[in-house]
Amino acid sequence: MNLLSKIAIALSLLFTFTSCTTQLQNAKTESVKIYGNCGVCETAIEKAGNLKNEAQVDWNKDTKWATLTYDTIKTNQNEILKRIALAGFDSDLFLAPKEKYGNLTDCCHYDRKHKSSMGRNMNVETNSMQNHLISTEIEQEINQLDGVFENYFTLKDALVNSDPNLASSIAKNLLSKIKEVKMEKLSLEEHTVWMKVTGSLNSNTEVISNSTDIEKQRKTFMNLTANVYDLMKVSKQDASIYYQHCPMYNDGKGSNWLSKENEIKNPYYGSKMLNCGKTLETIK
Repeated sequence: MNLLSKIAIALSLLFTFTSCTTQLQNAKTESVKIYGNCGVCETAIEKAGNLKNEAQVDWNKDTKWATLTYDTIKTNQNEILKRIALAGFDSDLFLAPKEKYGNLTDCCHYDRKHKSSMGRNMNVETNSMQNHLISTEIEQEINQLDGVFENYFTLKDALVNSDPNLASSIAKNLLSKIKEVKMEKLSLEEHTVWMKVTGSLNSNTEVISNSTDIEKQRKTFMNLTANVYDLMKVSKQDASIYYQHCPMYNDGKGSNWLSKENEIKNPYYGSKMLNCGKTLETIK
């Protein structure tokens, strides 16, 4: 690569970074430690912390340090770290609720021993109280199906990234979450649907977990999506879920998936046709 090419790349990166940061008014940048393990953690942490025109999070999986850049008029460090804690990731100020940590993919189960030494500062009492309130609220409202849904979304992301080994691993974790569902704690509507789909849900997940053939996984994911969609329709959600459709897959018959984001990221084609599809329905 010649000197001019290197300069062009450097200027391009600088322009991209500048464009991102200039979207935030009254911007402040801070570094905080957030605990996680891998690239899946990185995606989840940044997704939880980021808010358009409000906050940007850049987390390094090697150092465990995150750079928070945010509009001080609209938000603050605590609010960002609370969202990240509710996604399952500890920081030195807020511990993730046990259920949220437990729902993480196996590869994301970081060592939590550090929590005993957290909060050694002037705000330790306040921070502990805030964290306790967050955890208590989540424990009271926890949905038995949250672990199933969260692992479905992580599995979808693995297929978007065309990573069959990771998809297999996540499917194994999904199987364990399916077994942990306590039917007596489901609502009447959830229980009715659960009884209809649980056999198919188990078998489809098992097929994906036992395979590293990405095409076989994607074919089975179509059926798995149908099971999860039926459950999602009768289950209370904290945020909007998007039911999306690819018209090209399955020999032109089309195929669907569920996503937390309205932006299209196609799990059936990955990078080959990443943005192929549209949102059919928003589940609120």
